[in-house]
Formats: sequence, C-alpha cells, structure tokens
Amino acid sequence: MRVLMLSWEYPPHLVGGMGKHVAELVPALGTAGIEVHLVTPDLRGGPSEEHVAPNATIYRVPTPDMTADYHGFVPFAQTSNSSLERKAKELDERLGGFDLVHAHDWLVGYSGVALKYASRLPLVATIHATERGRGQGHLLNEQARAINGTEWWLTFEAWRVITVSHFMAAQLNQYFGLPEGKVSVIHNGVSLPVTPHLTMEQRQAFRQRFAPDDHQIVFYVGRVVYEKGIHVLIEAATRIQATNPCIRFIVAGTGAYLEHSQQYAQDMGVADLFTFTGFVPDDERDSLFQVADVAVFPSLYEPFGIVALEAMSYHCPVVVAATGGLQEVVQLHETGMTAHVGNPESLAWAISHTLTHPDWARKRAENAFLEVQKLYTWDHIAAQTIAVYRQVKDEWQASDWGHHQ
Repeated sequence: MRVLMLSWEYPPHLVGGMGKHVAELVPALGTAGIEVHLVTPDLRGGPSEEHVAPNATIYRVPTPDMTADYHGFVPFAQTSNSSLERKAKELDERLGGFDLVHAHDWLVGYSGVALKYASRLPLVATIHATERGRGQGHLLNEQARAINGTEWWLTFEAWRVITVSHFMAAQLNQYFGLPEGKVSVIHNGVSLPVTPHLTMEQRQAFRQRFAPDDHQIVFYVGRVVYEKGIHVLIEAATRIQATNPCIRFIVAGTGAYLEHSQQYAQDMGVADLFTFTGFVPDDERDSLFQVADVAVFPSLYEPFGIVALEAMSYHCPVVVAATGGLQEVVQLHETGMTAHVGNPESLAWAISHTLTHPDWARKRAENAFLEVQKLYTWDHIAAQTIAVYRQVKDEWQASDWGHHQ
C-alpha cells in the first residue's frame, strides 16, 4: 500500500505533539511494510528529500516567505498548501499513484481535500487538537473562527477521521456533529528509551545542577502557554512549600507565557523555588525525568499528553490534571495521581502525596512503565493505523467513488 501523508510539522520543525507523532509514525509504518511519502513545508531546514526508514521518504517543500504580508497566519497556511499540493501531484505522477491521502490537522487540510478530488482518492484525517478546545470552548477571534471552519471541513471531507483520545472523539462529535462511526481512536505512542539510564554517580552530578541533595524535584516539560496550566502549578507551590520547604520546581520549555509565568512566580513569593530552563534538548529532558521525584502536567486542555508517556517510559512518577487524554493515560492510584483541573489545592495534594509516599510512587511508576510497553509503542500504533488504512481502502474500492480506477 502506498500512502501520501501531509503534515505541517516534521523535524527539525516541531511545535507541539503533532510533529513528534508524525516523526515516529512514519518510520513505524514504513518498517511495517507501508510505503509512506510525507510532504511537509520546509520551515526550518533539512534535506529536500530524505529516506528515514524502509519505505519511508520525507519531502520538504519550499514555502512563501512567512514575513510577507498575508493578513494573518491562515492565509499564509493556505498559500503554503498550494506548494504542498504541487509536490504531491508531482509524486503522484512519478510513482504511479497512491492508495490514499492521510492529512494531519487543519494546517494541511486544504491540500488534503484538493488531492482527494484531483486523484479521486479516499482521505484519512488525523485531528490532534481543536481550536475551540484550545479556547476552552470559545472561538476568540476571526482567526480562531477560520481555523474552526477548516477543521469542520476537513472532518466532513475525510473518509475516516483518526483522533488521539476518546475525549477528542467526543469533542469532534460535539463541535462538528461528526458521527461516532466515522471516528477511530488511536492513542499516541512513545519510543521506549534506547539510551542507557544514568549511573548513580551521573544522576547525582546532574541532579546537583538543579537542586541540593536534600531537596526533592518537581518537573514540568512542555510548551509554556496558558492551557498547560503553569499558573496552577505556581499556585500549588505556595501550598506545598508550607509543609515541604526542601523542594525545587523545574519548568522546561518555551512559549508565550514564559515571562508571565516567571513574573507570576515572583508575585506569588515562590520565585526562589522555580527554575525556568527554557528549551532543553531531548537528552537533557530524559535525564531530568530520571532525577525528578515527580513529573507534573497540570493542563487545562490536553487532547492526549504524549509527554506524560515519555515520563512514564523513564519510570518517573506522574501527576496529571484529570482532563482530556491525560485521564485516559493515567489511572488514579494505579499508574499515577490525578488532580482536579485548574485546582491548585488538588494539585498540591497529589504532588505532596507522591513526594511523601515514595514507595507507592515507585510502584505506580513501575505499573505505568509496563502499561507503556504493552499499549503505547509505535509498532502498536502503526498496526492500528494500518488497520484503518485497509478498512478505508476496502470501502473505497467497493464504492462508486473507487470504481473509476
């Protein structure tokens, strides 16, 4: 089977979880025998054509200058999609056709739908998040309304929609009237660590960069934006320090709320407990998972939460807000602790419980690692995705739409 895939993100251009998802899914599909050709905009460099695994090739396509006046990001994305569409049509002719088109999120919806009609192929769409969800149920401006409309259009035009959690499937039904029977839920995956874990000496030396030996470490990694709930963590810290002054909070990542978060920690009187590292490379993030006493993800909105799986893959105890896909991944008292969304008292209790009961925390972390091994490897995710591809291809071939070939 030959698949044309479209994604706005692919390394080195990464913004959120979608880019990681695509970067792991493509080689896993190729290794499983699916011929995948991914077309993506060249926004941060990389080879124009790159073979990343057996049967898996990436094509980075030049896009218009983003600094030009496009009257907003949406028109820029639309114009860039024309470049993706041209490249895809060139590949279609060169390779002798595709079996289906797979588009990831609204950003490549324009080219995905255009190619569906140009080649009369079935379109599979993966929806990783929604604009209305990011806006806590609201569409806050004209750009948000335009994105929401494109998301609806993509789900309408798709033969089948994949989404990353049952929470997201329910949102698509609520926001777009998408029938349940048109949606397949395939959770995100994670690559199990291949690098050796730090030795005790390495752990101690690395840990001392962030906290004294007698202090416990609470670790957050991800984008520093409002919906990730960093302000809730800061408010929780004011409660935790009252009973546990020997504690350090490490916040790794960048985003629009970084300066605001630093100022908020200052205003709340806990700035001395927090280290805002900015961006950290993957190897340093992985080392932080190994030295942290708990990883915390206090999101207000989280379609899935791939970073929680990454923490679990390093046997790091987790505390998450009971929202979205996070509450599907983390089972309370079994694989982690959960807190009420946007509730600093609840978050403080869950963090404190984890820190003051290390034996229970270690047991939950071990359970979590076993669950990751069983359910969240990319081989497992790829097999589920291939099953959707085969179902779509069979339905298409039996339809009037597929009879032209």
